[in-house]
Amino acid sequence: MDMLKKYFPFSFQEKKDLVALLINVIIYLVVGILAGVVIGLLSGIPVLNIIIGLVGAIVDLYVLVGIVLSCLDYFKLLK
Repeated sequence: MDMLKKYFPFSFQEKKDLVALLINVIIYLVVGILAGVVIGLLSGIPVLNIIIGLVGAIVDLYVLVGIVLSCLDYFKLLK
């Protein structure tokens, strides 16, 4: 669990109500969208196309796991 808190510190912040959880999820989504825009702009470069695709997949996975961990922490399913 300490490793998860190290890599996803924003997911384990104190969330007192549903609005705080929604703000946390929206922040993750905005970061994912911004990364997607940057990746979309850089994907036109032929040399970087494969590397940018891998980075995009990793960013998408990070955002998804962060949102799931935020929800699990809010509903107190993680110890």
